[in-house]
Amino acid sequence: MVDYDQQYPGYDLANNAGYGTAKHLAGLAKLGPCPIHRRSFSPVQEVLTK
Repeated sequence: MVDYDQQYPGYDLANNAGYGTAKHLAGLAKLGPCPIHRRSFSPVQEVLTK
């Protein structure tokens, strides 16, 4: 996830352990999903349907 954090800044991926941390969810809301986001993750679905 550290490598992805450098590739996709703004999502706090280096500190993400497979669940939506507050910083990660804030990045998702601000930036939208990136290519590595699981489309089945409900917060991603919420962003995509807005």
